[in-house]
Amino acid sequence: MQILINILGFKIGWLSSVLGAAAQMPWLGPVTLLVVLAVHLRQAERPDLEIGLVVACGVIGAWFDSILAATGWVSYPSGQIDPHVAPYWIVAMWMLFATTLNRSMSWLKGRLVLAAVMGAVAGPMSYYAGNRLGGIVFESPLAATIALSIGWAAIMPVVVVLAERMNGFAAEPARSTP
Repeated sequence: MQILINILGFKIGWLSSVLGAAAQMPWLGPVTLLVVLAVHLRQAERPDLEIGLVVACGVIGAWFDSILAATGWVSYPSGQIDPHVAPYWIVAMWMLFATTLNRSMSWLKGRLVLAAVMGAVAGPMSYYAGNRLGGIVFESPLAATIALSIGWAAIMPVVVVLAERMNGFAAEPARSTP
């Protein structure tokens, strides 16, 4: 049941972020993230580790999407403080994505090649869906798609390894007593 809640929370958060950005309400995604994150952290055995993972993914996402914006390959209709910097709503989406890594996407752990392939395909597909819904604009579609595929192929294994190391749902290993 918790996996289903995780999937639904991510889907609702993703839609809130993209549709909110398209409707000039970029705050909607981050507000949804706060609700999803509260539920996620309440379920975690070690919320501190999960918060670390969420922040790390937010930093990675801010960096990656800022590169996409700075190159001019993509643009965003709302939520940017500068056209060369990722909008805050997409950084919140990266943080939302982090909540899936130790739950509904935990099956990727130890499968880094599969994570890279999945990133190369699913990453651009997600942005394409966001483009179709009006949350992002592909100013240079071919360059954006290539960058998204390469970027997500590199990022997915990194965040999977981070999730292994920052797993707030794994019980601490048993300690032997002398």
